[in-house]
Amino acid sequence: MSGPAIVLMWEARATEGRGGELLEWARARSAELPGEPARRELLRAPQDRVLVMTWWPDASYGDDLPELPEPDAGLITRAVHRWRFEAVE
Repeated sequence: MSGPAIVLMWEARATEGRGGELLEWARARSAELPGEPARRELLRAPQDRVLVMTWWPDASYGDDLPELPEPDAGLITRAVHRWRFEAVE
């Protein structure tokens, strides 16, 4: 990445026991995003939580960037949380 980057964070909590399914859902959807982020990370945490981070180089904070959709309501316990950060170094 040569210039500033925008990092999109997407976090969801699966219904009990479905964390693996949510992780695979997020992996598949992140691979289908239009455009290719410079970097993509999938992480998991206790309570069947899944986090996806994508780095978009040379983007501005207000740019329209590809984001993961909301999974089917039966797969998650609450609405997806989304954050947008600007990389500083």
